[in-house]
Amino acid sequence: MIDSKKKGSGSILKTTLSERTYMLMLLPGLIFLLIFSYAPMVGIMMAFQKYNPVAGMLNSRWIGMQNFQYIIKVPEVGSIFANTLIIACSNIVLGLIIPIIYSLLLNEVRSGVFKKAVQTIVYLPFFLSWVVLGVIFRQLFSMTGLINNILSILFEEPIMFLSSNTLFRPLLIITNQWKGFGWGTIIYLAAITSIDPGLYESAMLDGATRFQRVLYITLPGISATIILMMTLSLGNVLNAGFDQVFNLYNPLVYETADIIDTYVYRLGLVKLQYSMSTAVGLLKSVISFFLITLSYKLANKYANYQIF
Repeated sequence: MIDSKKKGSGSILKTTLSERTYMLMLLPGLIFLLIFSYAPMVGIMMAFQKYNPVAGMLNSRWIGMQNFQYIIKVPEVGSIFANTLIIACSNIVLGLIIPIIYSLLLNEVRSGVFKKAVQTIVYLPFFLSWVVLGVIFRQLFSMTGLINNILSILFEEPIMFLSSNTLFRPLLIITNQWKGFGWGTIIYLAAITSIDPGLYESAMLDGATRFQRVLYITLPGISATIILMMTLSLGNVLNAGFDQVFNLYNPLVYETADIIDTYVYRLGLVKLQYSMSTAVGLLKSVISFFLITLSYKLANKYANYQIF
């Protein structure tokens, strides 16, 4: 009995030490989170104040919900929310469809070397910053860029991709998909590898074509992953990609390209309207919170996905 008690106490001591080790590993991340995510939340007070940088947050005059009432009356706020929804929803829909189609096609490639090479090349742009890609795309689609030089064979005048309200938004969506769809296929390829190979062998013996095997085996096999990614993407409905838009847009395309995040940036750091920009950002955060909560509840219901 004594030996067993000693062994039990020793195992408990080892468990406690290992837990403390994991806690220490988490400590730098928790400190980073507290400093850069939670501490700045004190600035939310500015949304309910007529903020004066000289007086500071504690001494600025409180005006309640006046900033939010003013936001609702500003005509450009409606177009900004509309731009955000259009760009974000387009990215979400195409961000689901394109990786699924690409992963299905890539899964049918029999050469392992070619398959890995193509996969690596396609998801490599994901690791490039929009600061770098913004310079590249501005050069490519400028009036004297490579794209216009090629199109000059068919058209006499160059196409103004970066200053056209008609073309700029599709350009944002297409370049965003080019950058990210390769990375998104990793999830679906991993889901495809979990499908029982015996199902494909049985289907081949029954005379099923390659398209039929994809339609009746592969797609149903990854349906849970598709539903999960679809529901989780609801939380990004108001995230249209600040980095991309900021590095590509200009005042000529504010009408169709100005989104919530860029508007908050210009309102707060350029026009120095701190209270208004904080109010817009807080409004977006509240709406995003409800969307994220809804997405996780749907993911739990339809894909049995839980965080805790």
